[in-house]
Amino acid sequence: MKNIQLIELGLKDYKDTWDYQEKLFKEIIDVKIENRKNDTQKPTPNYFIFVEHPHVYTLGKSGDIQNLLLSEEQLIAKGASFYKINRGGDITYHGPGQIVGYPILDLDNFFTDIHKYLRFLEEVIIKTLAEYGLQSERSKGETGVWLGVGTPFARKICAMGVRSSRWVTMHGFALNVTTDLGYFDNIIPCGIKGKAVTSLEAEINRKVPLEEVKSKILKHFSELFEAKFAKM
Repeated sequence: MKNIQLIELGLKDYKDTWDYQEKLFKEIIDVKIENRKNDTQKPTPNYFIFVEHPHVYTLGKSGDIQNLLLSEEQLIAKGASFYKINRGGDITYHGPGQIVGYPILDLDNFFTDIHKYLRFLEEVIIKTLAEYGLQSERSKGETGVWLGVGTPFARKICAMGVRSSRWVTMHGFALNVTTDLGYFDNIIPCGIKGKAVTSLEAEINRKVPLEEVKSKILKHFSELFEAKFAKM
């Protein structure tokens, strides 16, 4: 079993969390560079961050700024911030009531296949939602987890976007649990027009404690990645 250090940040500013991710990401890469340089085999750590962010919109490196439908003044009025960042994908929203997970893993410890990694992240969420009686699935060519794929009512419940270098990952997924979905009206989510966004609460018509959902995510992540978590 591989070991992953679990970090619970609670409600934390997006930029502060991004900087923290970068620090852990660099730490792992530095060990890998040192191992290669000195022909050593010092083990690399793996991390998994759980966090909630205050209202924020983030645009991936291949994203289109036109998908943000607010001016700077309107962002301020809504108490939201905006960042252009170094993950894949287009624009998304993070806010309270959303479970954000940032696995910072050395895939050399697991498997060196970024597509498999993304499919595994999706599968963790699919299995978690199944515990609430929801049949979620992938949508071809659209990373993330969806409900009602192939119908006029297709809606996204979990967005994903990652960055990797030297097989080390950062960024991750954002699962809407009790999220205020009104904030998605200010963007074209993930740059996909005409598709709705939903939450676990909206789908099952009741509030679900975030801690309960997080424990299910960790269970399925452990099984798929054959890993165990230790809290930092």
